[in-house]
Amino acid sequence: MASSAADEEPQPGDLIEIFRPAYQHWALYLGDGYIINLTPVDESPAAAVSSVKSVFSRKAVVRMQLLKEVVGGDSYRINNKYDDNHTPLAVSEIIQRAQLLIGQELSYDLLGSNCEHFVTLLRYGEAVSEQASRAIGAISLVTAAASAFSVLGLINTRSRNRPF
Repeated sequence: MASSAADEEPQPGDLIEIFRPAYQHWALYLGDGYIINLTPVDESPAAAVSSVKSVFSRKAVVRMQLLKEVVGGDSYRINNKYDDNHTPLAVSEIIQRAQLLIGQELSYDLLGSNCEHFVTLLRYGEAVSEQASRAIGAISLVTAAASAFSVLGLINTRSRNRPF
């Protein structure tokens, strides 16, 4: 059974963090059990619910769906974690902006334009994604490590080729 961490009811405009097996999916609560979220264009709403493919998709469509259907067997929590640093827009403005986007196809990029960016843009008027920042940091670390290993490999190769 899906549940929120505190078992509190989400309010319109709340950010909903859904815990998938390999990543977090984000949605914005509209009210009456409905959320708005991004799902891959090439999947049906039902198939997109827990698909890892959504992370690698290049296009997404804005869908209004029941929170319980999107969460499925996963867990979720209300997570307005950026409220300390960003002022939320008026709930009526958040909902109006969200409703205008339902059915629209948008470009999707894990690092620059993902589901967290989408819902924070609706809530704050600014796209923010800690998940993307962590991913960029991890990619940078791997790239730096690979560069270091290739330099070390080059140095070791040179020293092994010396005749003395």
